[in-house]
Amino acid sequence: MARLSALMGVPLTFVLTHDSIGVGEDGPTHEPIEQLAMLRAMPNFHVFRPCDGVETAAAWYSAMTSEKTPTALVLTRQNLTPMPGSSKDALKGAYVIDDCEGTPDVILIATGSEVELAVKAKAELSSEHQIRVVSMPCMDLFEEQSDEYKESVLPKNVRKRVAIEALGDFGWGKYVGLDGATVTMKGFGASGPAGKLFEHFGFTVENVVKTVRSL
Repeated sequence: MARLSALMGVPLTFVLTHDSIGVGEDGPTHEPIEQLAMLRAMPNFHVFRPCDGVETAAAWYSAMTSEKTPTALVLTRQNLTPMPGSSKDALKGAYVIDDCEGTPDVILIATGSEVELAVKAKAELSSEHQIRVVSMPCMDLFEEQSDEYKESVLPKNVRKRVAIEALGDFGWGKYVGLDGATVTMKGFGASGPAGKLFEHFGFTVENVVKTVRSL
């Protein structure tokens, strides 16, 4: 149905409630490691993975006002912290949610629950780097923005970039480039409490900091 609605230009809204390995107790069969990449690859289809209530409201607004593009709202079952800096700029697909003074030398790009992780990692690295955190709830909408806007969020001359998402890394290469890195899943998930799985698979401040330092 999702593919048909995209093909026919029918703006249906799909609400998906398993967004990452964070549904650990349900096991790897319920963890959509590769599913978002598949949905993001579909023409005329918007995929939102919001980081908090503000971004979720933006996703709903985008879905309700869309005239010919269906939308998937990929929501978490975890408790998420409201993020300072989250805003209606989520309607542009990606935006600067936590910036530095002056020009950044590192950009952290994250979606969903991993946005908070990126912000915490930035704080840990603040004495070493000028770091910008970009929330990218909807790649598809970001690609529809002007070149000027995209450059303002992800300047081409900042080549040290890390994408953080508790899913597969397919599709992130265009945003991190050859000099960047990803903190993502390399295989299927596992059964266990969400916190344990995030730690086991490296979705920790320590691992993000290590990844940035390796660039």
